[in-house]
Amino acid sequence: MAKAIGRESFFWHKLHSLSGIVPVGFYMVQHLTLNSFSLVSPAKYDAVATFFYSMPEHVLLGIEVLMVWLPLAFHMVYGLFISSRAQNNYFSTPFKWSQNRMFMLQRVTGVFLMVFLLFHAATTTLQVKLHGNDPSVVNYAAMQAQFTGFGYAVFAFYVLGILAASYHLAYGVWNFCIRWGITVGDRAQMRIQKFSFALFVGLTLLGWAALGGFLRHREQPSMQVNLPSTTASTSL
Repeated sequence: MAKAIGRESFFWHKLHSLSGIVPVGFYMVQHLTLNSFSLVSPAKYDAVATFFYSMPEHVLLGIEVLMVWLPLAFHMVYGLFISSRAQNNYFSTPFKWSQNRMFMLQRVTGVFLMVFLLFHAATTTLQVKLHGNDPSVVNYAAMQAQFTGFGYAVFAFYVLGILAASYHLAYGVWNFCIRWGITVGDRAQMRIQKFSFALFVGLTLLGWAALGGFLRHREQPSMQVNLPSTTASTSL
């Protein structure tokens, strides 16, 4: 494996593109969808969180490790390797092809997302576990306080994070279809490029709507989630 990673590897590139769609991309879509319950009410958002908190510890840990942490770690590390070897020519050539722009932005958003996701995990999932699986750490009130604190700087950071994540996933679909031989002709690639743009817009709006839900309900909710100490939790 070390020898293969030391050079351009068709297999690892394909596996990298696949991991960005399944399971990482799927997890991101459901993550934003469930977070959008913040638009309805604090109680609805906390109710969704309760479902995860009530899972048996071993089941939740298995989901986190196999479906999120390991695939995401591989995608991030190998993606950083690809970015370090990439030769971006968008600014050095007079031909401003959209594919060159997409290639460049895919690498830029990938590096930014590494910082964003580490911050997100450190302030949500890690905090829950450090506080003995206390759900109040990431309930509606806690997330609202985080987003509105520091002059809304954290909120602005999340706005950019969602924008970058949506672009990275959407145009990752375009790259995936090419790398896996799904789109082989120019017309097919152009169609998937248009689809990727629509997906990018849709995911961005979904994520921003979920963020807006934490500004919509100004009253701090009084709902308390009481769970047995044996249960585990995860951040939404």
